[in-house]
Amino acid sequence: MTFSYRFLALLAAGGFCLFLPNAILADELMKKPNILIISLDDMNDWIGPMGGHPQTQTPHLDAFAQSAVTFRRAYTVSPSCNPSRTAMFSGKTPWITGLYNNSQTWRHVVGDELMMPEYFRQAGYWTGGAGKIYHGNMPDPRGWDEYYPSPLNHMPEYWLPARDEKSGEVVFRLTDNEIREDSPTGESMVMPPFERMYLAFDFSPLPVATEETGDYRSVEWISRQFQKEHHAKPFFLAAGIYRPHLPWYVPQVYFDKFPIEDIQLPALLKTDLNDIPDEGQRIARNRYHEHVTEAGLWKEAVQGYLASINYADALVGKLLADLDASPYADNTIVVIFSDHGWQLGEKEHWRKFALWVNVLNTVLMVRAPKGSLGLTGGSLEGGACERNVSLMDLFPTLTELAGIEAKPGISGRSLVPLLENPNSNWDYPVVSIFDEHHYSVIDGDWHYIRYAEGGEELYNLAEDPDEWTNLAPLPENEGRKAAMAKAIPNSQAPLIETERFRWSQVLRGEYDLYEPK
Repeated sequence: MTFSYRFLALLAAGGFCLFLPNAILADELMKKPNILIISLDDMNDWIGPMGGHPQTQTPHLDAFAQSAVTFRRAYTVSPSCNPSRTAMFSGKTPWITGLYNNSQTWRHVVGDELMMPEYFRQAGYWTGGAGKIYHGNMPDPRGWDEYYPSPLNHMPEYWLPARDEKSGEVVFRLTDNEIREDSPTGESMVMPPFERMYLAFDFSPLPVATEETGDYRSVEWISRQFQKEHHAKPFFLAAGIYRPHLPWYVPQVYFDKFPIEDIQLPALLKTDLNDIPDEGQRIARNRYHEHVTEAGLWKEAVQGYLASINYADALVGKLLADLDASPYADNTIVVIFSDHGWQLGEKEHWRKFALWVNVLNTVLMVRAPKGSLGLTGGSLEGGACERNVSLMDLFPTLTELAGIEAKPGISGRSLVPLLENPNSNWDYPVVSIFDEHHYSVIDGDWHYIRYAEGGEELYNLAEDPDEWTNLAPLPENEGRKAAMAKAIPNSQAPLIETERFRWSQVLRGEYDLYEPK
């Protein structure tokens, strides 16, 4: 009997010890803030809080800025979707991983690297996403509890041009965007195709309502998650809004806000490229500007971009309104970012894929609620930070705000001090890379570019925000260039070649996104 009572006592004590830590862990887990990340694709500084274009209309981003900290001098680590997003979500720069361009299958390069959603999932978060978070046709199903439209097919269908077989007319039809991206031929609504033109380089109003568009469906799925009760876990939600990525097809109502006769074009200095090294000139003259201007469509293209920004802003407004109307309004960290900027004729250059400041400068806005474990007072409301920061800083920022252990071995620094006081001391250069050859360093008001073949550019951004005067050849700047070049890595991972594939192969199970052949 003595033994039995002692055994039962030990069993009871053991059970208590087993269940108590779990209860404590569950309680501690629910104290962690929720996280909402909103991705805007190819968004440059043409938003109200950054002042990049006088005609932009972003009322919802403007309003959000009044409750958040806007990092007006945030820069991408790479001006290309795949390396930028892979670096930001892994926490490791391209020169560490060897992931430098859009054609590489990122999972075949980084292997089993824990990406941000999966890292938070392992820390106890419920993870859900919709739309484009990783590059194009390279989703990451294992990082999510749920995903829209599905863990594998992570982008909704979009309205894209197709030729009607009966009438012969080009009309809009709901289409798998990645299937179309794989095709070297296709239809265009406005832009006359030219040799090696990106098929999606086009702009036209859509004859449908906002609620019928692909990005709206992604946003609506995220909003529905705010209506659910996540009793056991905090959530990590990521909303991928594809616009203003090409093609600039958004409903007519957004085009109507920007009458073509009133469109203001970006500033262009005709002699701008004269003092730029050969490598920079080759990058700038990618033929788009020549063809856009010859077709007389520069204003129409700018109109399409402004309309797409306004459309994306409307979807941001819906998401934020739905969050504010939910039980999670006061305990959710909100991050709004873009993967890089974009040029629309500056330096005779279009698209991304360059190292000038209006390609590197991108959107980063963060709102941390009061009670966040890493910043109990919450972020400063209406803060505008002029410190140079990198998208690489987001991962350590979120782990600190959520009160979870920082991922080992990552690049970047937590922005929490700047969320509390945007004027805090912060004297770190921002390094970016284009392909595996060309580097940029932004330090203070200075911007230094070094190309693989040795060409250099140097700009004083305070005096020359358009980067019209290359100061690199001046002898008095040799010391400055040498000092800034010290921030460039002395060694880097080699580019890892991966097999080319088509999206249809992934859908048919013929290409494994995780395991290379």
